[in-house]
Amino acid sequence: MKKTNSEEKAVKIFNKNKGILTTSQVLEKGIHRRTLYKLRDEGKIVKIARGLYRLADMPELSSPDLVTVALKIPKGVICLISALSFHEITTHIPHKVNIALRRGTITPRLKYPPIDVVRFSGKAFDTDIEKHEVDGVQINIYSVAKTIADCFKFRNKIGLDVALEALKLALSRKKTSPKDIFRCARICGVEKIIRPYMEAI
Repeated sequence: MKKTNSEEKAVKIFNKNKGILTTSQVLEKGIHRRTLYKLRDEGKIVKIARGLYRLADMPELSSPDLVTVALKIPKGVICLISALSFHEITTHIPHKVNIALRRGTITPRLKYPPIDVVRFSGKAFDTDIEKHEVDGVQINIYSVAKTIADCFKFRNKIGLDVALEALKLALSRKKTSPKDIFRCARICGVEKIIRPYMEAI
């Protein structure tokens, strides 16, 4: 089936944006909703989450959950077990995407993937946010040191064993330094809690 000019234009816009767009981005870029749905019905684009589309001929996403959350919640930061998994310092598999939001912001609604939101304020939110590109999408994620400090802060939520394993793996694999861990621990208010474990290691 021959593509119309509007469909060709829409595919070009998708290509310029690494093949993936939210519905709001589609509309902002001048693609009519009717064109979007036609491309979907013809199998030219696929829906990967509510309000999120990608070109059908792109390679499979390596981290579809992280990509979806990053695009749907751009002001959030991947944290806790999801960040540990990304940095390869845990044997635990995240069953939800852990995301940090600034205290006072509205909790977003997302049907899929399931998310688990924690709140930070001030420096505890802003410190050590790294930007990584995953499947062509920029993802905000806390550094290894900040993630470890956060895991000790939320040890009652995720388990002390998870935090201790991450600490040991991060240091043995030289993913961070004791200096950076203590710096982040001070910001998160867990320096006294983490110190004896650091000394033991």
